[in-house]
Amino acid sequence: MTTEEHVTAPDEDEIEASRAPLIEHLIELRQRLIHAMIAFVIMFVVCFAFAGKIYNVLVNPYVQAVGSPELARLIYTHGLEYFFTQLQVAFFGAAFFAFPVIAIQIYKFVAPGLYKNERDAFIPFLVATPVLFGLGAGMVYFVAMPLLMYFSVGMQQLAVEGQPTIEFLPKVGEYLSLIMTLIFAFGICFQLPVVLTLLARAGLIDSAFLKAKRKYAVVLVFIVAAISTPPDIISQFALAVPTLLLYEASIFAVRMVEKKRAEAEAAREAQS
Repeated sequence: MTTEEHVTAPDEDEIEASRAPLIEHLIELRQRLIHAMIAFVIMFVVCFAFAGKIYNVLVNPYVQAVGSPELARLIYTHGLEYFFTQLQVAFFGAAFFAFPVIAIQIYKFVAPGLYKNERDAFIPFLVATPVLFGLGAGMVYFVAMPLLMYFSVGMQQLAVEGQPTIEFLPKVGEYLSLIMTLIFAFGICFQLPVVLTLLARAGLIDSAFLKAKRKYAVVLVFIVAAISTPPDIISQFALAVPTLLLYEASIFAVRMVEKKRAEAEAAREAQS
């Protein structure tokens, strides 16, 4: 056997050894994606079957603003608009209800590569993410949208001598786009404690940094609220104020992370 064969053979063995785990990971990834897609498709079919009822729930803030379902009038201006709106309702509903399954599949794929303490630290964030998103969606449904609808309905003008009737008649598709835009904007902004706490665990920020940058955070929050919500002051303040409160909660959460880290370091020093 030549010297060249001695050199190349171990390299080929290493390549083959690394190729096998890679293929196994790709197969597992495909299985996780298939499971997540099956969950999404099932929830899409279920949500589409109940799309009309789900939409009636979403339109409840408008019904409250006008006083009763009989007075709530929504329109669509071309034949398939309401059908496409129901498809959008089914898509959003499937994404929302299938998220726990999707998140579990992601966790099962990532977890084998984590240490036990990393898995234990990851689980609270996995739970907190949908909970905070749900709180943001609830803020939209029970606070932001009712305020916005009351304001919009109050802008109507009755017909009297010398002036026409100006009536608020929202389109079914535009109403859905509005409430879903707000839900996603609030849901993402409500992830602020999760993001900042993860950055703190990674050692990229600390509570002192967050306190020092509070005034910049206020400006940034209002800019984000202005960009991610419709151009009205009601929805902007409805998003900005809770986000600022969450920023303060994040400072407390980061301080707790620092406290636990200090306790762990003290325990290691005591053992050594």
